[in-house]
Formats: sequence, C-alpha cells, structure tokens
Amino acid sequence: MRWRLFLILLLLVSVNYIDRGSISVALPIIQKDFHLSPELVGLLLSAFFWTYALMQIPVGYLIDRFGPRKIITASCVGWGAATAASGLAGGFLSMFIARTAIGVTESGVMPSGGKLNAIWMHSKERGRGATILDAGAPLGAGVGGILITWLIAISGSWRLAFIIAGVATVVLGLLIWWYVRDNPRTHRGVNAAEAEYIEASHRAERAASNTGKIGRQGLRPYLKHRSFWAMCFGWLGFNGVFYGLLTWGPLYLSEAKGFDLKTIGWSTFVIFGAGFVGEILGGVLADRLRSRISNVNVVMRGMLGLSSLIVTLGLVGVTIVGDPITAVVLLSVVLFFLRWVGLFWAVPATLGGTSDAGVLGGAMNLSGNVAGLVTPIAVGFIVGATGGFTGALLYFVGAAVIMGVSVLVLDYSKRLAA
Repeated sequence: MRWRLFLILLLLVSVNYIDRGSISVALPIIQKDFHLSPELVGLLLSAFFWTYALMQIPVGYLIDRFGPRKIITASCVGWGAATAASGLAGGFLSMFIARTAIGVTESGVMPSGGKLNAIWMHSKERGRGATILDAGAPLGAGVGGILITWLIAISGSWRLAFIIAGVATVVLGLLIWWYVRDNPRTHRGVNAAEAEYIEASHRAERAASNTGKIGRQGLRPYLKHRSFWAMCFGWLGFNGVFYGLLTWGPLYLSEAKGFDLKTIGWSTFVIFGAGFVGEILGGVLADRLRSRISNVNVVMRGMLGLSSLIVTLGLVGVTIVGDPITAVVLLSVVLFFLRWVGLFWAVPATLGGTSDAGVLGGAMNLSGNVAGLVTPIAVGFIVGATGGFTGALLYFVGAAVIMGVSVLVLDYSKRLAA
C-alpha cells in the first residue's frame, strides 16, 4: 500500500506542476493580451514564489503539529480554486494576486510529501519514495505543456483552460482526503506485516542514532549544522536551474528558437519528460547502490556530484549551440540528470527523523523557492537588458555550481542532534 500511496502522490505533484506551470505555457498569449514587458513578465512569473517561499516554514510546523493529511488536502482544494480564479484575471495586477494565492495554497504539498516519506517508507526505500514524489514536477511540467496547449486549442481561450484545470484539481483534493493517512496502521489497506516492516525500520533508525525516541525539536537546533545548510543551498541551486527552465523555457523556445505554440508544447514535454524518466531511474539506482554499498555518502555524493557536473556542462553547451533541435536535446539531458537531486526529499527524514521531517522539509523548500522567487525576476532583467538569453543560461550555470558544491559537502549518513 505504501507504493500505491506514493503513486497517488505522484499524480498529485504532477497536477501541482501542471497548474503551477500553466502560466509559462500560455505566456506568449498572455504577454500579448496584457501588453507586458520582459521585466513585468519576470515579476509575474515570480509572484507565485513570493508567498510559496514565505509559507514553507510555517506550513512545516503545521504538518508536524496536525499531520500531513489535513494540510495536503487543504492545499489541493485551495490551489485548485486559485488556479480557476486566475482564469478570470483582467490584467497584470489581478493575475499577480491570483498567482500569489496559488503560492499560499500550494505551499503544503511538498513538505507534506517529505513527511509522508518519513512516516511510510522503510529507510532503504526512501530514495525511491523521494523521487516518485518529486518526479511529479518534471512529469507535470512536461504533460502540462501538451495539456494546457490542448485545452487552449479546443476551448479557444487560455482563461477557460485555467478554469478547467482548477476545477479538476479540487476534485483531486477529495481523492487525497479519502486515501491518504498519517499513519500506516490507520490505513484500511495496510496489513500487520507491512506496518511492522515500516515500524521496524523506524526503530532501527532511532537505535542507530543513539538518541532513542526524540520528540519535535523545531528548526532552531538544526541551524548550527553544516548538513542543514548544505541541504538548503543544494535545493536553492537545484531550483535556480529547474524553475528558470520551467518559467522562462517556453518563452526561450518561442523567442530564441522561433517555435510556435504547438512546438513549444511538444518540446516542453520532451525536455521535462526526460526529467521525469531521469528522476525515477535515479531513485531506483540510489536504492540499489545503497543495498550494495554500506557507505551512503559514497552513493549520494557520487550520484549527485556526477549529475551536477553533467548539468553544468549541458547548460554551457546550450549557450554555444545555435540549432534548435540540438538545444532541445541538450536541455533534455540537463533535466534527466538534474532531477536526480530529487533524492533530496529523503534528506529531511534522515537529518530530523519522523518527528521533524515536516519543518526541515519546509526549510529546504523555502531555500529552493527563494531561487524560484529571484530567478524569474533576474532572468527578466537579464533578457530585457541584453535582448537575448545567453546571460540567463549563464545564470543557470552559476546555480548548478552552487548545487554541485552543496551535494558534495552534505553528510547523508546520520541524524542531526540538538
């Protein structure tokens, strides 16, 4: 049942990113309708991240206090309503407000998923649990590229496409409430053997940490540890690349490579679809290597260090090549290896155990979404000032370097103590 639960969460996160990225896919049309400059486009793309980032630590505390089921359901229903409302926006200001509302309501999804990974997964399965959860991001971005363009085509309106997507998300929220539970023992589909298998892993983790059973410590005790900051900066660098490509990628393909809306949709599907495949394979590879190599740091630093190197070189390559198809191929390679860093969603459970996984996941996601906030604005000013995307791609290279340094200094082997 734990794997079925995580397939439901994969669907949830996929829809999350379809709704989150819908504005980027429709942006060439919205930009013309609202007469937006590149600088205003950057501000609009950043609107979601202002409130999403600010809510991460508060929502992490709420998850640890009230459980992930309530928070993730409320998030799903709320962001569906906000997405539908964005279809009614009359201009820049009302769309900006609608996007901030989506940011508030979506904030509980990923930290709740990290908490559920800590609660539901055996310690040796959390790599796959983390990447199944996080793989919804590239899957949703890829499918969303086709789905949103298709909805726009059949409805004749980006507004109606947003409303349809929002209503579907509210319905999904009802499914989440019906299926998700905060404890495997309380799920009607979990038998005693599976519950004991999961709980035995938790007992072994507590024994190995020499800390016994620890209650919630909150965030402050973790601030003195290098691994906490490496986790945060690693996720910041990762999202500097991912959110940059998610928000500005469609416009880059339109303006720099001359793609029409249909070609943008399919190219986005290929690029982010490669990220989905890479993330799933990365999770499987990590768990298999961990079953054969006892030193978890060797596995994680080796895999994530390699992924950071390939991402950096791939982005440099995109700045050099002029052929549109080659650029799409290189970006697909970048996303394939970039999404290996989705393994980071297992890190909050490692560093804080089941008791503090929510608040640590919130802190990590706050850092990542600081990059989500800054990147669209920075890229907007870079593109506006230079008239091209080379500077923006070099910005992504810098973010990849930050990610690479962080994944190599993080200690993945032990729980942090106060």
